[in-house]
Amino acid sequence: MEEELKCPVCGSLFREPIILPCSHNVCLPCARTIAVQTPESEQHLPPLLHSRGPAPPAAAPGAGPGAGPGAGPGAGPGAAAGSAACLDSESAAGGGGGGDHADKLSLHSETDSGYGSYTPSLKSPNGVRVLPLVPAPPGAAAASRGAGPASSSLTCPQCHRSASLDQRGLRGFQRNRLLEAIVQRYQQGRAAAAAAAKCQLCDRSPPEPAAVLCEQCEVLYCAACQLRCHPARGPFAKHRLAPPPAHPGAPGGGGDGGGGKGAGGGRKLPTCAEHDLENYSMYCVSCRSPVCYQCLEEGKHNKHDVKALGAMWKQHKAQLSQALNGVSDKAKEAKEFLVQLKNLLQQIQENGLDYEACLVAQCDALVDALTRQKAKLLTKVTKEREHKLKVVWDQINHCTLKLRQSTGLMEYCLEVIKENDPSGFLQISDALIKRVQVSQEQWVKGALEPKVSAEFDLTLDSEPLLQSIHQLDFIQMKFPVSVPPVPLLQLEKCCTRNNSVTLAWRMPPLSHNPVEGYILELDDGDGGQFREVYVGKETLCTIDGLHFNSTYNARVKAFNSSGVGPYSKTVILQTSDVAWFTFDPSSAHRDIVLSNDNQTATCNSYDDRVVLGTAAFSKGVHYWELHVDRYDNHPDPAFGIARINVVKDMMLGKDDKAWAMYVDNNRSWFMHCNSHTNRTEGGVSKGATVGVLLDLNKHNLTFYINGQQQGPPAFENIEGVFMPALSLNRNVQVTLHTGLEVPQSVKQPKLPNN
Repeated sequence: MEEELKCPVCGSLFREPIILPCSHNVCLPCARTIAVQTPESEQHLPPLLHSRGPAPPAAAPGAGPGAGPGAGPGAGPGAAAGSAACLDSESAAGGGGGGDHADKLSLHSETDSGYGSYTPSLKSPNGVRVLPLVPAPPGAAAASRGAGPASSSLTCPQCHRSASLDQRGLRGFQRNRLLEAIVQRYQQGRAAAAAAAKCQLCDRSPPEPAAVLCEQCEVLYCAACQLRCHPARGPFAKHRLAPPPAHPGAPGGGGDGGGGKGAGGGRKLPTCAEHDLENYSMYCVSCRSPVCYQCLEEGKHNKHDVKALGAMWKQHKAQLSQALNGVSDKAKEAKEFLVQLKNLLQQIQENGLDYEACLVAQCDALVDALTRQKAKLLTKVTKEREHKLKVVWDQINHCTLKLRQSTGLMEYCLEVIKENDPSGFLQISDALIKRVQVSQEQWVKGALEPKVSAEFDLTLDSEPLLQSIHQLDFIQMKFPVSVPPVPLLQLEKCCTRNNSVTLAWRMPPLSHNPVEGYILELDDGDGGQFREVYVGKETLCTIDGLHFNSTYNARVKAFNSSGVGPYSKTVILQTSDVAWFTFDPSSAHRDIVLSNDNQTATCNSYDDRVVLGTAAFSKGVHYWELHVDRYDNHPDPAFGIARINVVKDMMLGKDDKAWAMYVDNNRSWFMHCNSHTNRTEGGVSKGATVGVLLDLNKHNLTFYINGQQQGPPAFENIEGVFMPALSLNRNVQVTLHTGLEVPQSVKQPKLPNN
């Protein structure tokens, strides 16, 4: 409850609290501090108060009663004097000519521009801006006496709504006597509960009596411990130190500045703020404030709806009690919910430990199985190695034996050949020849080749297992696995650009069914059947190569191990009416030089080289132009269309993958498969413009030079996918212009010369 009893400006317990029109409370000394005065040049409210500055001597006696409460803590000496003179001076306000506007109190939002204010230079501990007292310029007092006083306003530090002050100043606000009594009882109870407050950091036994209480640390310190443990510097400098509760007479303890009125004895009956001798007896329903009998007879409440004070008191108490019952029920539910959350914390901790142990056991089992399998595989490798070694050793021994026999036979035959006895040689020569032949036949083909290789024909495919290990993850077991719900298309991210469309989608929130992937379907642009264009896990997809000036319908669905979910809503996407494209640097010949964001092309070679555009057409009517920026030595550039696999190191149109018009400075020809047709007079030069009209609805290709059709339609009955194409050498430079509307009027073509 203590936070409800603290002033939002000074952060201390309320002292002489007043009720603002917005129903918030603030200390009277703090209200004097945050009041804002409107300079005369900015006044738009009725002149109710004197301007700030030294009060005239005649007004000093009348200012005495109003200055008393302002001299308490929270408003310095200067603030007390200046504020009392300009805000609480009833006698001075009475002579200011503001009688016509008495009892007027208006609320203004902080966006209203009617209040002038000075730049704040101070802040209270709670962050509420405090305006310093600004001395009035010389002659301001005389001007205020002659021209009428300046007006003042007060801004609530909690809701920031502003209220203008009438001629009574801050005394026009009602005193919150109930809150003041509750603060007093709270201070007395705290003082009684902590009558024997001791220092909480003392090493002595018994501890020393506490001297101060830090409201931020909520720790009691004796004088010695405060100097040692809580110095007034560094981060502790901003802490607020208050007397311990055992000293109710100290500042902030309830005995200061008028806050202790009525501290002893019975409570004094409240009297009317406008009629000091009258007690409150009725309640004005219109103004929502208690009034006295004289207010009803003479004041502004005489025509208002009023009721008996006691009856309204009981009625409002009943309403408050009823409202408190609802809050009490919610508080009870909140306490039960907190208990549930604390139990949930314990369950989460226990379940987390159980799941960790289970995970360790499962992983250990996997490691053990892998270790056993590794031992089996190592045994196979060992057996294979021993088999290969045995075969090689057997072959070595066999070959060594045969080699020894052959070597001995050779040495014996050489000794026989050295003998000079012909008859003796002939006696054994036949037998030796046969033995040598038999020995030679023993070295058959393959005998001198190894029977086994050094390589092991054992391949371990561990990739699927590694992939499974990398994909090893938890599965949701608390919810039944069913097909995914309907994906939600994110229309703000779906868009079209040229002949490509981009679609984005997401799953609905709080969807517990797992999703393994998505299937995106698109129709053919003519309202035909849907076809799959993407299958994967991404939720953003761009489809290129669509028809220009076409309307596509798209939809998406999700799938998992349980099946395929329902389709999303169908989104309609319109591709661009005209084609925007540039030269394609990735497919151009290496001698082609592109610049101007790939819109200007030339060549490094004297031979013709081909460059294609970035767009591909299979439907519709398309038109683009090429401007000749440079034309030297009468070259023959070729303009037209081609397949993507056209030959790029010779003139366009010499193979069967291109359809072109090549032109010099005097005439032009159409060319396809190296066949030249339809020679037409009229060539190009620097500054000329060549237009290409591709009509895939009529399946023909037409050329223009400087806006005039060049010959008849160049090619007819063309079908398939075509890309804009150009061939040129180093003597020509052209710039591509796209996004053009199809020419509506065509000039009469020139007749070709056969």
